[in-house]
Amino acid sequence: MTKRETEIARMAAEGLSGPAMASRLVLSVRTVNNHIQRIYAKLGISSRHQLASALGGYRDTALPES
Repeated sequence: MTKRETEIARMAAEGLSGPAMASRLVLSVRTVNNHIQRIYAKLGISSRHQLASALGGYRDTALPES
């Protein structure tokens, strides 16, 4: 995953909403949602619950580069 995707994946795994992530990162909600969909595709998942599980608690977890 890209650096931005990793950042968004970790925020999503923490439970932040799309609007909260967008505000923090100064992005549109649509851009955040597009990143999340690409993350799901790359990890073969379909929900934030699966994302949190895939990141294994997310903290200090190295994610694969694309």
